[in-house]
Amino acid sequence: MLDLSIVSLFSGAGGLDLGFHQAGFQTVWANEYDKQIWATFQKNFPDVRLDKRSIANIKIEDIPNASGLIGGPPCQSWSEAGTGRGFDDARGQLFVDYIRVLKAKKPRFFVAENVSGILHQKHRQSVEGFVQDFQQAGYNVSIIAVNANDYGVAQERERVFFIGYHTDTGKIFQSPQKHNNKPSLRDVIEDLQHSARPALEKNYANEHLEIPNHEYWIGDYSSHYMSRNRVRGWSEPSFTIQASGRHAPMHPRAPRMEFFERDLFRFAPSQEHLYRRLTIREAARVQSFPDDFVFLYRNLADGYKMVGNAVPPLLAQQIALQIRADLFESTVIVVAQQNLSQEPLFDHLA
Repeated sequence: MLDLSIVSLFSGAGGLDLGFHQAGFQTVWANEYDKQIWATFQKNFPDVRLDKRSIANIKIEDIPNASGLIGGPPCQSWSEAGTGRGFDDARGQLFVDYIRVLKAKKPRFFVAENVSGILHQKHRQSVEGFVQDFQQAGYNVSIIAVNANDYGVAQERERVFFIGYHTDTGKIFQSPQKHNNKPSLRDVIEDLQHSARPALEKNYANEHLEIPNHEYWIGDYSSHYMSRNRVRGWSEPSFTIQASGRHAPMHPRAPRMEFFERDLFRFAPSQEHLYRRLTIREAARVQSFPDDFVFLYRNLADGYKMVGNAVPPLLAQQIALQIRADLFESTVIVVAQQNLSQEPLFDHLA
């Protein structure tokens, strides 16, 4: 019987876990420190043990052994839209805890997901240090920069995956084949357009919705939001789903916002009533979450945060299926030792 067990760090709402489950893997232990996420994770993964402590306070002996280690260390430190402080930010150092667990547990493979900004030149020294640590722990390492839309997800979402196979396997991860047909907003949310509901006052959640989470953020739009067009058409993929209701993309029923002057766009005259943000359920559909995956929150801010921070499950599934084929089902042994610390990590990815 195949051992497809995984340990999940920085689990969030479980987008990465869900994709791996869809590929036949099973999370045996998960860790998430944000209390606003616990109820959602436990509702959707009732059979998974969730450790709610900070990873920095968890002893190695408290974590079970598994065939794989997956997780997305907090990305704000590496984001071009965030502080960009990288390792100088305490959140950036959580990557070190990920490596601590990896070195101790030595699973057959690991997957660490992050934002594309981690490959910026200013983070080069830190990233090369991470890769060296991975290699010294005994792994052949691949750094894969992907756009989720190439793998069946209806949004432009650029992310980076560090994926390692233990050197004992004699293999190295290669990116799955891209999809020929890229889904659009029409493909994933057209049927939801007439059933959306606004949030309650102060963006509190509605208690009774026909479709779970199908409610949208209300309130004004910041000057930053209005600095460019926020509408993608029905035939296009969505803009990146962010971890913020206030900055959620506009619904595609509205016409594109019109340029007024530098750093200022406006809604099309007499069409203002058509503009609204995507609902949490629509954002979840764009992220490729199934409708039976329900997000629990009191304030919509927490719902959008969980959806926006998640790895798209469909993208995670494609990666998981490739790993399963490489390490658990393939009869062909490929000897591939590659010292990526000697490769130009950034030149071809950034």
